[in-house]
Amino acid sequence: MKIIDGLLYSRSHEWVLVDGESARVGITDHAQDALGQIVDVQLPSIGDTVVAGKAVAEVESSKSVSDIGSPVSGTVVLVNELLAGQPELINSDPFGAGWLYEVQLAYNEMLDGLMSVDEYRALTQ
Repeated sequence: MKIIDGLLYSRSHEWVLVDGESARVGITDHAQDALGQIVDVQLPSIGDTVVAGKAVAEVESSKSVSDIGSPVSGTVVLVNELLAGQPELINSDPFGAGWLYEVQLAYNEMLDGLMSVDEYRALTQ
C-alpha cells in the first residue's frame, strides 16, 4: 500500500495536500483498494461549501456506492473534471491524476483531526 510523505491524512482515508490557503483532496491508496474498481464519481460543484467530516462526494465501485467525507472545511474552487470520463484514475493514481477537488480553506480551519504520514502508517498497518 502506497502512502505519500508531505500529505495529511484523515481517519476515513482521505489525503490532503495543503498549499497556503488552499488544499487538494483525494482518497488514499488504502481506500481505493478497499472500494474496488471505481466506475463513477460524483464530485461537489465549484462554489460549494464543504465541512470537515461531512459527505461531499460519492464514489461508485464494483462493490458498492460510498460517500466520501471532506477532511477540511472551506469552499470548493476546483474539481477534477477528468474523473467524469475516467473515474478509474482514482484506482490507478489516487495521489496524482485521481485527486478529487480543491478547497479554499475556511479562515479558521485548523486541520485538527488530520494525521501525519507516520500516524497514518500506524493506523493502516
